[in-house]
Amino acid sequence: MQASRKVDRQVADSMPAEAASSAQAAFASYAAPLIDEAIEHANEVHEDASPEALHKLRVSLRRLRSLWWAFEPLLDKAGNTHQRALYKYLATAAGKTRDWDILIELIARDERVAHELAPKLQAARSSALATSRETLSNAHVKRLLQDALTSVSKELNTAHERVPLQTFVDRRVAASERSLKKRIKRASRAKRSNYTAFHDVRKAGKKVRYLLEFFEPVLSGNHKPVLKQLKQIQKRFGALNDIVASEMLLRDNLDLLAGSGDADAALHWFRKARKRRMRAAAGLLRKR
Repeated sequence: MQASRKVDRQVADSMPAEAASSAQAAFASYAAPLIDEAIEHANEVHEDASPEALHKLRVSLRRLRSLWWAFEPLLDKAGNTHQRALYKYLATAAGKTRDWDILIELIARDERVAHELAPKLQAARSSALATSRETLSNAHVKRLLQDALTSVSKELNTAHERVPLQTFVDRRVAASERSLKKRIKRASRAKRSNYTAFHDVRKAGKKVRYLLEFFEPVLSGNHKPVLKQLKQIQKRFGALNDIVASEMLLRDNLDLLAGSGDADAALHWFRKARKRRMRAAAGLLRKR
């Protein structure tokens, strides 16, 4: 963590005073704390196997991906695409274990089914955790993230153009909000079976929320009502995603549950829960 902060200080010291309010100059002040956080959580995963540790790592990487999206117009397109793909890859590595945690938590609501399936689910979770840890260790997360911060900061600080920070973040937040509105419109017209349309709303809403959290102090206007609405979307659509992802994970691993007669009962429960939460998600869209 100290190393990335040192990089941030070096970047800041190299900034010309007249560029202090530019988007290019401000990048490091947004990115460095997120890099520190992601590195800290990646280290924690090697010592802490709890669902919370993995969840924090995945969220920190998603936030980094959103920040890189925000600064996309100022960055080399190929490099930015590669970096965002890397954050997605690392988040997926952490997420595979987290997905088992969510499935186990949901299954636990039915004591009879949980008693039958829990041992095999826990064994699968342990295997996923070992794979997640190995992937993250081999990826050299700390070095990758620190190199990304140094590289992008150098690219931005040597650019000839300077864009006022407030103008830039207003445009990027507006772009993310337009994208969210398009996806809400599409999902509101979609069939209940079209989960992808609902999932796209969740992803777009998450991006808007992260950007508002990053830039709220310098944004024009009052965005607190938008944040409140986004939290409602994330809560309801997140609950839907948990059900859908867990049902898919269970179906994809039925071979691991051979001999567990209650797997069919669990799938039946998930189907009913999915329909119920799809109705709830659709109802929230109709209110907007």
